[in-house]
Amino acid sequence: MWDGSELRLTDKSLHLCVDMQRLFSRDGPWPTPWMARVLPNCVALVEHDPARTIFTRFMPPRIPEEAPGAWRPYYERWREATRERLDPQLIELMPELTRFVPPASLFDKRVYSAFADQRLAALLTKRGADTLVVSGAETDVCVLSTVLGAIDLGYFVVVVRDAICSSSDEGHNALVSMFECRLSQQLAIADTDTVLNSWRP
Repeated sequence: MWDGSELRLTDKSLHLCVDMQRLFSRDGPWPTPWMARVLPNCVALVEHDPARTIFTRFMPPRIPEEAPGAWRPYYERWREATRERLDPQLIELMPELTRFVPPASLFDKRVYSAFADQRLAALLTKRGADTLVVSGAETDVCVLSTVLGAIDLGYFVVVVRDAICSSSDEGHNALVSMFECRLSQQLAIADTDTVLNSWRP
């Protein structure tokens, strides 16, 4: 548990880089304009030890009719983001990150949270993880949902303040404030340099 003292990361700490895809770049239908600003910090976190990184990718359905429940009208609104119409290259990681796979791994998901089913939890259990360092997009959607899912499963989470981004400055700022003020027994928020200086190689 982190109380604001020195952060300590070990060989049981893994980096979960959330949805840093071209889908959310300026080229995609859901642009996150300042993704480019945090991308170098995401790269630095991966470079620390690429084998400890898991990249999640958000995978839209082929057509809206394949999506369940309220996701169907969502994709009817965003039909250009379905795989039937989307350039397949936009599903891929940002070019600066693709070179790390392998040894970094890919984990595809169809909803906001990477923990919506049991697959990621099983993978993390197999790898003996106890702490997750989280970067990526978007702060107030997929990052938030994944962070809360990780906490629910008992993982200590380190959110990297300068390696997360959103298309909404207001949403991003509100979530960073929430991360700083709440969940302090289960979550720390720190910048990239602090994380890297605290992480054993």
